[in-house]
Amino acid sequence: MNTDKIIVPLDVPDLESAIALVKLLPEVSFWKVGLELFVATGADILKFLKDENKHIFLDLKFHDIPNTVKSATQSALKHQVDLLTIHATAGREALIAASEVVKNSEDHRLKLLAISVLTSINSRQLAFDLKIPLELSEYALNNALMAQECGIDGAVCSPHEVQKIKEVCGKDFLLVCPGVRPLWALAGDQQRIMTPKQALQQGADYLVIGRPITQAENPSQAWTKILAEIIEEK
Repeated sequence: MNTDKIIVPLDVPDLESAIALVKLLPEVSFWKVGLELFVATGADILKFLKDENKHIFLDLKFHDIPNTVKSATQSALKHQVDLLTIHATAGREALIAASEVVKNSEDHRLKLLAISVLTSINSRQLAFDLKIPLELSEYALNNALMAQECGIDGAVCSPHEVQKIKEVCGKDFLLVCPGVRPLWALAGDQQRIMTPKQALQQGADYLVIGRPITQAENPSQAWTKILAEIIEEK
């Protein structure tokens, strides 16, 4: 399989820990940098990953007024990352503003992803806490479709929403799935999970797999075990 499909999160608190993890897993080509590490290191971690010829998923989940989202997207372009996230709930104007920044840039490597629904949210929380009167899968689909209409390249969703979103938005609409756990791993705080093979069968383009690898006693062995599980399930 194409191992670029598996993105490993650098969910560590500082640059030294991030560098150590990347060095420990040279076979991983795609890394996710989230809020914790980016706030701690700024662009230093992005420069290190670029110097190591790695792909970068900058998962900052922009959620602000359109002008701020636009400016933040312009800043992200300077770092030459591959994927960047924006909450769909930032609204149409913010999504359009971000997509136009990328469309008008000289470097078109950056793909924008809309956060449809956080995978830590379950149906009860959506209804009772957030007061959203829709089924969770319908809400995720609506957000993904709105993002596509605004020029966004894809969405982040749980594996359970992949098949329907692909049916409606088409095969070229990129879907990145957290909430992926191998057969032998604990679910943790993810509510809507599948195994890596199941998620790929649904049509996921990229899988985000973190703790089963990064918190394993032997991360390199865990990486190899996940690849073997995907192949064996065919």
